[in-house]
Amino acid sequence: MAALEAELQIQTRRHQLAEGRFFQLADSTPLMIWMAGPDAMCTYFNRAWLEFRGRELALEIGNGWADGIHPDDRPYYIDNYLRCFSVREPFRIQYRLQRASGDYRWVEGTGIPRFDADGQFLGYIGSAVDINDRKCGVFTPDEDSVRMVFALTERERQVLVLIADGKSTKEAAVRLGISYKTADSHRSRILEKLGVHETASMVRYAIRAGLITP
Repeated sequence: MAALEAELQIQTRRHQLAEGRFFQLADSTPLMIWMAGPDAMCTYFNRAWLEFRGRELALEIGNGWADGIHPDDRPYYIDNYLRCFSVREPFRIQYRLQRASGDYRWVEGTGIPRFDADGQFLGYIGSAVDINDRKCGVFTPDEDSVRMVFALTERERQVLVLIADGKSTKEAAVRLGISYKTADSHRSRILEKLGVHETASMVRYAIRAGLITP
């Protein structure tokens, strides 16, 4: 019994040391990093995040940070966050986040589920990258690409955007509430109508037409 307790203490100490090294590393990176527990409530934000927001950690943890999401983007972000959280699915979402000066900046937020060695769900870890300059930059869509893309049906454009954003055909089907067979059929017609043969060319059309950002 004493040996077991000693082993547990050693493992706990190792975990604490590893966690301490992670937080030290996280605070030294310019990337904004956050963590959430199994209940979807945020438990940690690194120094870069807190400096961007101009707020103390105590005000950001839980769901306090969500007050900084632009009101127009908040329902979209929260709905997608909770949906992905419930099915343990990685996500990437662009939204506007208020910074210390009071203005809003476009950021791209990502999150991935965390599991321990036994497969137990621990929550999420994620990041946010300021993309405001790229998002708000002057961009002139290519006229030929726009004409080709908008010759597609609305559903085909939806499939195109999802695939160009990195989703698989199966993931696109789930997002749109259609069967895989239907989504794959849309994908085939998109390739045919655009006169291309691979996903990379589809993505280039979507970017040139201004449907997604590069």
